[in-house]
Amino acid sequence: MSVGFKAVQWTSFKRRYDCVLWLSALTMTGVFITVTHFTTPEGESFHPVQLVMRACALTAFILLTFTLSIGPLARLSDRFKPLLYNRRHLGVTVFGFGLVHVILVVMWYHGFSDTNPLISLISMNPNYNRIYGFPFESLGLVAFFILFLMASTSHDFWNDLLSAPVWKCIHMLVYPAYALLVAHVILGALQDQKGVILALLVSVATLWLIALHLFTAIRELRHDRLADRPEVEGWLDAGPALSIPDGRAVMIAVSGGERIAVFRDGLRIAALSGVCRHQNGPLGEGHVIKGCVVCPWHGWEYRLEDGCAPAPFTEKISTYPVRLTGDRIEVRAAPLPPGTRSEPVLLSEGIV
Repeated sequence: MSVGFKAVQWTSFKRRYDCVLWLSALTMTGVFITVTHFTTPEGESFHPVQLVMRACALTAFILLTFTLSIGPLARLSDRFKPLLYNRRHLGVTVFGFGLVHVILVVMWYHGFSDTNPLISLISMNPNYNRIYGFPFESLGLVAFFILFLMASTSHDFWNDLLSAPVWKCIHMLVYPAYALLVAHVILGALQDQKGVILALLVSVATLWLIALHLFTAIRELRHDRLADRPEVEGWLDAGPALSIPDGRAVMIAVSGGERIAVFRDGLRIAALSGVCRHQNGPLGEGHVIKGCVVCPWHGWEYRLEDGCAPAPFTEKISTYPVRLTGDRIEVRAAPLPPGTRSEPVLLSEGIV
């Protein structure tokens, strides 16, 4: 996170990340162009512009599938969490390849008439009442505008201006955009495609995303049911103090409310909101480093005792009173106002 807003805060990791990303994307594009060129049946041919156009579309689709896989994979294994730190780079790259595809399509098929190319694209086929011959271009255009909206608001400036919940709602539109792109391919390129490779690729990618998200969602719901604790006079049982891993948290699902993250830092135990102020990230999956909880998504930090980001940052999250009853930790169900100090429970030296 940053006090002021910069275009990109480059680090050696980000440079390596982007180099690998762009090398992989350009390699995919080149492989598609080469394979298509040498496998096109006799009597058929593609202009180089058409090859680049299709290659960019395929690269954008594969990258978008990979981007949407990172979130659930990171929930399943910590090994994927480093990919979350710069996931927006992937998203912007997807938009970049999509932009090249759209420009080439508009100029190649609609740029040589007196009609405005975009108007020509939208109005050329009004047959929305049938499957074969459906104006699939309009589906791709809507998906492109969603990706444009996401790319243009990807910077933290917009997250701060719009607020994290609103920003996240906007960026959740990526799922309708993906569905529109799948329909765009099925009703467009696959209608005249004689081979099965493209159909197989789109089918596998779509089924993979659906299965991955369903599996993760079911796992999360099951965990929430196990972690949902009944209230006793306004207090929730968080379990034995020693069941909380040092430097990590156990999550408590509260009916009708957000998750509570109960962290242990050595002999100190404190409870904070499980949601980060930045993009509503899963703060409860973070680590405690030098007395601060570090969000696993982008490294935003909050002090255990008051939920405030260390100076000079000003972000705040809610805290929850905690108490030790016997060997068990109990958490007050009602959150305190963001930034309110709530003294952590101190365990005795002999317990840990």
